[in-house]
Amino acid sequence: MSNAWLNELSAWLSMHPGWLALALFTTAFTESLAIAGIIVPGVAILFAMALLAGETGMPLAEALLWAGLGAIMGDTLSFALGRLMQGRLTKVWPLSRYPRIIDKGERFFNHHGGKSVIIGRFVGPVRPVIPLIAGALMMPWHRFLAFNIGSAVAWAPVYVFPGFLVGSALASEIRPPAHFYAVTGISFSALIVVYFVLLRFQLGLGEDSRFYQWLKQWMGRYEATHRFWRLYTNQRPAREGEFPLASFMLAIGATALLLIWGQLATTTHLLDGFNQATLHWFEQLRQPLLDGPFITITLLGDPPVLIAAGALACATLLFRGYYAAAVHIMVAGLATFLLVWGLKSWLGVPRPDEVLSPPDSGAFPSGHTAGITLMVTLLASFVAGETRNRKRWQSYVTLSLPLIPVALSRLYLGVHWFTDVIGGLLLGLAVTGAVRASYSRYDRVPLTPDVFVAIATVLWLVFAGTYIALSWEDAIMNLRPIGPGL
Repeated sequence: MSNAWLNELSAWLSMHPGWLALALFTTAFTESLAIAGIIVPGVAILFAMALLAGETGMPLAEALLWAGLGAIMGDTLSFALGRLMQGRLTKVWPLSRYPRIIDKGERFFNHHGGKSVIIGRFVGPVRPVIPLIAGALMMPWHRFLAFNIGSAVAWAPVYVFPGFLVGSALASEIRPPAHFYAVTGISFSALIVVYFVLLRFQLGLGEDSRFYQWLKQWMGRYEATHRFWRLYTNQRPAREGEFPLASFMLAIGATALLLIWGQLATTTHLLDGFNQATLHWFEQLRQPLLDGPFITITLLGDPPVLIAAGALACATLLFRGYYAAAVHIMVAGLATFLLVWGLKSWLGVPRPDEVLSPPDSGAFPSGHTAGITLMVTLLASFVAGETRNRKRWQSYVTLSLPLIPVALSRLYLGVHWFTDVIGGLLLGLAVTGAVRASYSRYDRVPLTPDVFVAIATVLWLVFAGTYIALSWEDAIMNLRPIGPGL
């Protein structure tokens, strides 16, 4: 498909925006359909359709809905075709032309099982054939549909939102604040450096590291420390003898940094200038186009949404018999709530000029940031615990990324200082490290995903979407401009 063809299609749709919904559905459907997703450059077309949707004023929710429905229908049809052609995938045209992709998809499915439907939604070459192979290998219908719908809910924003944002920006002529690209580039570079340092630090605390072996020998010299080492050593056969050194170091390091940072932020004026400069920079960034996405993101960090996630996780674990994991998640949530509430009440740090309605609590630390940090890093720790030591960093990096937009939303909306956000981040990391270290005593069997995990995920997404919809009007009404001319 040539660029000229795509340009002509985009030009026609810009003059007939009523067909955009069908175009989004058809593109997502084709992009998810077996083999067709390889031949047709669906990602490029979907970006162009999303850009037009943003440029012509189509509501984001409507664009996400049509794209998500198309993706679900494409995968469902592929799954049904796989059921019909089981045993003959490489013998029927046009599948017979792609034996290597079929073979690669089968190996991918056999390795990852049912969760390959979720992973495959985002993985390049095997993405269009995974539903087909799942059907051919007789994956149960109800299990496939749960994974299919759940993954589509996450897939639609990832593939639609970038194009939609670009289109909306072109239509509204956003004017970024001074030094926007320099500040953004330096900030992302700093994040990458921090991630790299933390990952190298964590990998350096594994069983093969010199520090780990030295500490093990040193603690073995004394009865009390040797008993402590044995108490927290993992007893699962596949990980027998593994001491959670990285989790302990995370808890100790984050707690120490929180104490130091809290002193600097609440008892001195050393960081006041940086807080004011950050607030002013985000005031300049405020645009009507960005208000909606940032309000949506910040609502995802509201207590009801986080509590629902924790409650569903605990219910799923209790139902499947993972009692210790469920109790540790409940303790982690309760500890974070009490620590945030206690610090806010005790320190009484005033917030900046509120954009939303004035809150009833203090500023330090940010409860939204602490809550989302606990949620994603605890999830990452459980997922990483089921992978090999050298590959755990992938889970930590991927699953911890959602905390960044939630933290930024608090700065964008002007309801927290920069020091509050860092304080919330450190508090969440400290609780995660402590809870994960404690859980190692009870880590007896693997925590494998199943259909109940998928159902819980879908229920949480439905709850989060409903909560955002119900809270949206109040959030918009309470939103008022910051700074002159905004």
